[in-house]
Amino acid sequence: MTHLEYKGYIGTAELSEADNVFHGKLANLRDLVTFESATAAGLVKAFRHAVDDYLADCAEGGREPDKPFKGQFNVRTRPDLHRAYARIATERGLSLNEVITAALETALPKLQRSPKR
Repeated sequence: MTHLEYKGYIGTAELSEADNVFHGKLANLRDLVTFESATAAGLVKAFRHAVDDYLADCAEGGREPDKPFKGQFNVRTRPDLHRAYARIATERGLSLNEVITAALETALPKLQRSPKR
């Protein structure tokens, strides 16, 4: 599966061999927004049009568009990791969020270089 990006939104891109059409949807939203095209280039245009339409529809309706990433998520981990990071935060006079953010920033380049599974 391929992903498209435009104005901070991510769209999926898939080929339906049975229907002979490319299709996708905006990812990580509560709202369902889909798009399709007979060509790959057309799918990119349809994706951008879908984002623009979604934002226009929200503005017309007077509602805030759903944001794909708010910078907040719930992480479940082992208690020993939770305890270790909380201890580091306390020792350094930082919040647990600041310590976890630093750990995520440090890990990101390594994960981006890792081969896909």
